[in-house]
Amino acid sequence: MNTQAEPIALTRQDYLSSCDPKWCPGCGCFAILRSMTSMFAQAKIPTHEQVIISGIGCSSRLPYYSATYGFHTIHGRAPTVAMGAKLANPDLSVWVVTGDGDALAIGGNHTLHLLRRNSDVKMMLLNNQIYGLTKGQASPTTPQGLVTKSSPYGAVDKPIRPVLLALAAGATFVARVHDRDVKQMEEVMLAAQNHKGAVFIEILMNCVTFYDGAYESVTDKKTRSENMLELEHGKPLIYGENGNKGFINKNGKLKSVVIGENGITEDDILVHDAHSRNAGLSAQLSLLEFPRNPYPIGIFRQVDEPVYGEAK
Repeated sequence: MNTQAEPIALTRQDYLSSCDPKWCPGCGCFAILRSMTSMFAQAKIPTHEQVIISGIGCSSRLPYYSATYGFHTIHGRAPTVAMGAKLANPDLSVWVVTGDGDALAIGGNHTLHLLRRNSDVKMMLLNNQIYGLTKGQASPTTPQGLVTKSSPYGAVDKPIRPVLLALAAGATFVARVHDRDVKQMEEVMLAAQNHKGAVFIEILMNCVTFYDGAYESVTDKKTRSENMLELEHGKPLIYGENGNKGFINKNGKLKSVVIGENGITEDDILVHDAHSRNAGLSAQLSLLEFPRNPYPIGIFRQVDEPVYGEAK
């Protein structure tokens, strides 16, 4: 008599390799690795059905530290390799781990086409606003005016807005999280794991060695209620230490207001709709930046569209 074996319950430890992570003490990559492996365990997908593909950079070491399949590719080409892996074996869960330089400079073209094709690949962009592996040069997301080894008089170029780029490219799942909130990272990663289509998650990550404190005003517990806007589908766009600030539509633009002043009530505050096929509001939210506005964190867009390579 044949009996069906009970599936083995996997823990986070089962998704970790025997290699010790080689990052600077305090690097945000440690928290991201923890969140990712915890999410894999929650998703209950066997290690042999998971693939992590990376390019070049501090973040791109992550495949070595996971017990899943992995591919450490050449600079900027991880999206293309990931797309090929998914097309060759559609049953795989394919993740790309990349950095702001890897994905937006030499790999910008490949990132764009992965997202616009809506390939069923999950991309995490670890944005520390600096080239860390090559010791502190300006990257495509470095703020203007920042003095680095490659910009001794201050960075000249206007920085790329990764979330806006992903929305413009047509990614069907777009989110932003930060490395100090492990719980939220896991929740967003799990939602991404369950999404069919192109996923883009920007992770605000601190580089303790070459740009320490890049997001301190946004992530610090003492200030983040004023400087961070939590996005939740179906909930009003409210923020502030007292929960009395929000956003309304003023002449087609987002405007921050105080509830209770000038006749403004909570009913006037815009409601976040991550499921709208029109990404206009999400795009406007992606333009909000500290210090003039709070920094939006959460899922900007989550819609269903035909997936690249799947039969219609």
